[in-house]
Amino acid sequence: MTSAPLATRLAAPGGPLFFPVTAYGPGGEVDLDVYRAHVRAGVEAGAAAVFACCGTGEFHALTPEEFQACVRAAVEETAGRVPVVAGTGYGTALAVRYARLAEEAGADGLLAMPPYLVLAGQEGLLRHYREVTAATSLPVIVYQRDNAVLTPETVAGLARTEGIVGLKDGLGDLDLMQRIISAVRTEAPGEFLYFNGLPTAEQTQLAYRALGVPLYSSAVFCFAPEIALAFHRSLRTGDEATAHRLLDGFYRPFVELRAQGRGYAVALVKAGVRLRGLDVGEVRPPLQEPAEDHVKRLARIIEHGHALLDDASAGEGA
Repeated sequence: MTSAPLATRLAAPGGPLFFPVTAYGPGGEVDLDVYRAHVRAGVEAGAAAVFACCGTGEFHALTPEEFQACVRAAVEETAGRVPVVAGTGYGTALAVRYARLAEEAGADGLLAMPPYLVLAGQEGLLRHYREVTAATSLPVIVYQRDNAVLTPETVAGLARTEGIVGLKDGLGDLDLMQRIISAVRTEAPGEFLYFNGLPTAEQTQLAYRALGVPLYSSAVFCFAPEIALAFHRSLRTGDEATAHRLLDGFYRPFVELRAQGRGYAVALVKAGVRLRGLDVGEVRPPLQEPAEDHVKRLARIIEHGHALLDDASAGEGA
């Protein structure tokens, strides 16, 4: 497998990038049947790619065996209709192990999350990602966030590395992103993908698009695919009225609710999936479940988001 097919398939997606949650049964074990249903529903709803066992999928909480089983299930459920990108992370040795497990499971690519715990220098980070990339034939997207903040020069070095096809930004420093894009454009010309990877990325996507970053992750797609699809379509077609309506009436209230609890970028999303009728279980420790009143607020926000879509449809038919 070469990196070109994945990069080409992700470059201009026809729908949101789907980051499914990982389903757990009543005893806390991975429930592959429910996970398959979740992945299948997302693909059928219009996802352009499945990012399995990444941040929203609680990569940190999965054993290697659970991880591989989930990636394999995602590959089987997508059946080649959309690419499957699997998470990998921790220190270099474990990141290599997870990368190889993902390759054995049939994944199309990897999302390399920050190394565990350490604050590494730029040279060490570059070496880490290069070693992970060299371990398999899978193309790699590097995830910048937390303790893995990269300089423009380091990202240019990544872009010159065979097999590394993109950068996902979870930091939100637009000045740094502009300098990164400029450095790669001048020092490593060629195809290189950029993703807005901030939590609830729709909230900041208008700003990222202005930098030339059209790709973004959508956790909202997990539990409100109609809203996520409508927002994605509004960006693609230049429908600013719909984008602003959804930002003001749905995404901003959701982001403000998400800020009420640590770990809500995952726990609140999982609660949203349950509200939709699919019992994906609770989050695993050290994450914790949202407060009951927060789940009720989430239900009202989702209801209002769908009402905004209904109002827009009624207006178009008038």
